[in-house]
Amino acid sequence: MPVSYGSGKRLLVGYSRLCHLLLFSRPLTIQAAAFGIHSSGSSSITTTSKHIAFASHATVHSGITASTALFSTMTSDRHPVTASPILTFGSNVEKLGDEEYAATVLMGKKDMLDKHAAALLRETLGLAMDDNLLERMLNDIDAKSGGSSSTLLAASAGGPTMMHRLTICGLPHHDSRNLSPSSFHAIPALVKSQLIFTNDVSDSIGPYAAAVSKAVPLFSLKTTSSPPSNLRNIGVSFVDAQGSLVTDETQLQAAQVVSESVQLAARLVDMHPEQLTTTQFVKEVQTLLDDKLEHVKMTEITGDDLIQYGGLHAVGRAAEHPPRLVILEYDGRSKSNDKGQSSEHSTVALVGKGIVYDTGGLALKSKDGMSGMKGDMGGAAALLGGFYAACRLKVQRKIVLILCLAENAIGPTAFRNDDILIMYSGKSVEVNNPDAEGRLVLADGVAHATKHIEDLGLVVDMATLTGAQLVATGKTHAGILTNSKEVEEQAVLAGLKSGDYVFPMVYCPELLMDEFKSEVADMKNSVKDRGNAQSSCAGHFVESHLNKGYTGDWLHVDIAGPAWRDGRGTAFGTGFVLSILGVDGW
Repeated sequence: MPVSYGSGKRLLVGYSRLCHLLLFSRPLTIQAAAFGIHSSGSSSITTTSKHIAFASHATVHSGITASTALFSTMTSDRHPVTASPILTFGSNVEKLGDEEYAATVLMGKKDMLDKHAAALLRETLGLAMDDNLLERMLNDIDAKSGGSSSTLLAASAGGPTMMHRLTICGLPHHDSRNLSPSSFHAIPALVKSQLIFTNDVSDSIGPYAAAVSKAVPLFSLKTTSSPPSNLRNIGVSFVDAQGSLVTDETQLQAAQVVSESVQLAARLVDMHPEQLTTTQFVKEVQTLLDDKLEHVKMTEITGDDLIQYGGLHAVGRAAEHPPRLVILEYDGRSKSNDKGQSSEHSTVALVGKGIVYDTGGLALKSKDGMSGMKGDMGGAAALLGGFYAACRLKVQRKIVLILCLAENAIGPTAFRNDDILIMYSGKSVEVNNPDAEGRLVLADGVAHATKHIEDLGLVVDMATLTGAQLVATGKTHAGILTNSKEVEEQAVLAGLKSGDYVFPMVYCPELLMDEFKSEVADMKNSVKDRGNAQSSCAGHFVESHLNKGYTGDWLHVDIAGPAWRDGRGTAFGTGFVLSILGVDGW
């Protein structure tokens, strides 16, 4: 689905089948059976097709081209891919004047809908509507829990009368300090096309673009989808606190790039492991560099050349496709500020767990436990998406992305319980669980970063690391662990700002590292007591492999829960990284 983004603190979205209006789509399923009857409820609207295509507005440059390029990298004769949805963002919103318009959806907080809905419907969209009916629809929406209300309107552009579906969706109100007042987490489930008003929490529209894009996955191998000619088009525009469309091209371009990065990360997570091997993952990265990131330097260490990286090499050596350490470097600093900067402008290393499939190794997972393990590279995918957007938006920092790619497979050379691995940090690890492989590859990744990267001020590692994270912080909030109270506070705020929520886990290496005690090595790779803050323990394991001379900050992000939702990748973490990096538009 193409998506086009417009202007401001509030998001405007509508439906049609052509590229000249707000949102473009095929007709929606009608819930109210007759004209003049309106219905209300808490669920989002449904459409006649599961797959949506968004078309860009005239003011959006390169929206469809960019999104299509990101998606086409994985197509092949062997793996035909269903025509993909694309999102584009713009600010051209024309009044109703074409019989192909099917529906319009307005979404926002109740107070903002009450304030601006009438003017937007009549003046911006040209929809004639009875005041009493609009009042009834708005009254059906609860200010605290949100909900939706729908009606059919008779619309005419001087020709035959057509039925136009109007849906008004209210976002829930939250008082919790652990949720954003803008309710970013609620947007993906409601989005088909909509109008979103912010609570004046942020001047940036990037988080809204990310939330919308999470509702529009790219990857599918279904053979029953409509042909490309029948794809719907959806455009997205933003409306500010005064009810005016946002037209700032810088913000709109940021929204477009963020949308592409989110869809990229989610697509990689959704792809099946036969297709997204470690080899193909690198081809994906190379395609991005060739098409969009020509100024990024790429280094790759592969297979037995990783022998000094004892964790990554051991985890991936039994697979058909070899393990890979991929290093991408981007330097957006001005020449006058290359050296001697404060920690605020120092280099940031992003280290992602990229286990393209996790069988559990010789600690073989069950059939139910193994299903879905194609998404065990969610950390690497999210960081790649964030890195891509940060480079495209020309953030003025130096960023190094390290992808630790491997498949934890079974074979004659698989690593075993009782093996002792010599990690890149120089420390020895006794294996007592081959299914605790993610921390092994991350440990080598952070060791590389802290040994080789100059002027390094912050290391962020991200991974679908532990099932225990879901118990600790849930399916909506990722768990974070850091050696810095200041970074912890900044991370929580970055989560609220981006909609990728995070919550601190217990930081106490003095107590928790005892869980890894070994009689024959520096440590084991799995805890002895799974009931003792094991998500924090896993993070501390990674931390213990930071180079001894490293004095900067470290942030561990466990996204095992929020990386997935309803069988799809969420691209969780992409927006969070952009907030951490201070990218414009965030």
